[in-house]
Amino acid sequence: MLATLGPPPTGAGWAWEWKWDGVRAIVTLDRGTVRLMSRNDKDMTDSYPDLAGIAPRGLRAVLDGEIVALDRHHAPDFALLQNRMHVVRPTAELVAAVPVRIYLFDLLWDDGRDLTGDPYSVRRAALEAVEVREPAEIPPVFTGDVEPGDLLNAAGDKGLEGVVAKRVGSPYRPGRRSPDRIKVPLARTQEVVIVGWKPGGGRRTGMIGSLVLGLPDDDGDLVYCGNVGTGFTEAMLRQLAGQLAPLARDSTPLTGPVPREEARTAHWVEPVLVAEVQYRTWTPDGRLRHPSYRGLRPDRDPDDITSTVDG
Repeated sequence: MLATLGPPPTGAGWAWEWKWDGVRAIVTLDRGTVRLMSRNDKDMTDSYPDLAGIAPRGLRAVLDGEIVALDRHHAPDFALLQNRMHVVRPTAELVAAVPVRIYLFDLLWDDGRDLTGDPYSVRRAALEAVEVREPAEIPPVFTGDVEPGDLLNAAGDKGLEGVVAKRVGSPYRPGRRSPDRIKVPLARTQEVVIVGWKPGGGRRTGMIGSLVLGLPDDDGDLVYCGNVGTGFTEAMLRQLAGQLAPLARDSTPLTGPVPREEARTAHWVEPVLVAEVQYRTWTPDGRLRHPSYRGLRPDRDPDDITSTVDG
């Protein structure tokens, strides 16, 4: 179940949770075994062996959660998690260097009982009774007389991504983006499709200088939405070069106009890789203003991306 982007809702009937900056996972626990599935139905179990021990032997349940890597201040660090997201079978050294944990915030099935049709308040009460082991955790929920601004300030102090409001009477709607869940991030982010890259200059001579980005329109066609050239580490650029090289194509995958300065030097690629960028706002013609690269999203498919154009 996916959240919509919006301002904090007002009035009664809402519960509030922290917004985690990581990889969404549906977690199946079956008498000591753990299976992790991504939002686009990819099996991630082997990628996170450090989560293999979170299930007590008697527990049979399906939960919704977020896999995160924490920085030295114990705040979720998406850039740090990038070191794990693309590794199918990490070495013991990598697991030790970049450990992960999972925050479990919804209970969908409990020992033979389907809970998805129950209200959030019922599912949350059942979730509170679930006993999981480290490095799994059931994070707090805030209800009653809650001031959203105070929660957002607290999220910022903790280095979190924001908050999520959930309507207490709402069922769980798998695969649906629902106004019963509203995400209120502290920073604006957007998932985009990488459609090409431009060569770098200066210190980036011989490397990728920037990425050309696209977004699906209402008809499902990819349209140009900007170019991102900041936020990269050298390791990211090397990784991107290796992943984009076999995707090269002769023509643009974009529909509609492309700025001449982009088209003149762009190397086009098949539009299969999804990235996430942070940005300041949108321009009137639907382009990202001051985007900064955050990392690839192997847990996303291009067909699933929606635009957060708000200006």
